[in-house]
Amino acid sequence: MTVARFWRRIPQRYNLIGTKCETCGHVFFPPRAFCPHCRRGGDLHEVQLSGKGKVLTFSIVHSASDQYAEQKPYVLAIIELEEGARMTTHIVCEPDEVYIGMPVKSVFRVLDAEGADGVIHYGTKFVPDE
Repeated sequence: MTVARFWRRIPQRYNLIGTKCETCGHVFFPPRAFCPHCRRGGDLHEVQLSGKGKVLTFSIVHSASDQYAEQKPYVLAIIELEEGARMTTHIVCEPDEVYIGMPVKSVFRVLDAEGADGVIHYGTKFVPDE
């Protein structure tokens, strides 16, 4: 199996697949093996997340590792998806544009590259949805 095929087989990386507890109704991303609210009594099922949400809190990163040096400053945020799941993610926008409560939507973007001629890793980031 090639590296690219391996990454494509991780559904939450490309498709925002989470889990929903049918017992208490909580939704989680990334997926969980058991519900932290109901413990092992929860009945979890995969759920396709909409990719739409709002910014709960954010930070502007000014000092980044060499891997992200060309992207700085960039916005790192915790967002709450419409389904209730929360996740930490990169928001692709100017740092002065982001605000608490800002509506966002998921987009497919380059996450990383292994050198100039290496494997390119893709995944989900978010952009303003206004």
